[in-house]
Amino acid sequence: MKFRPLHDRVLVRRITAEEKTVGGIIIPDTAKEKPQEGEVLAVGSGTVNEKGEVRPLDVKPGDRILFGKWSGTEVKINGEELLIMKESDVMGIVEGSAATAKAA
Repeated sequence: MKFRPLHDRVLVRRITAEEKTVGGIIIPDTAKEKPQEGEVLAVGSGTVNEKGEVRPLDVKPGDRILFGKWSGTEVKINGEELLIMKESDVMGIVEGSAATAKAA
């Protein structure tokens, strides 16, 4: 099944947090917080202003983003847990070496 968000909504896959601390201590599942970083999978067409013009979104598929702890609605699509949120819930785009270092 394919999914395309509408208007100013984005579809996000959470990026899993590290299993260990910097000191090497393994964090149990019960103590882990849900990650607040994700990868944008799909975006809507944009928001409509008062003149009826569509303003495209600032995020695009493939962007790594940071979002609020309680942002979005959790959904299951093709057996994968994803988030649907408004673009206004996105705090920023992670750019540069930090984003590529985590992806490797």
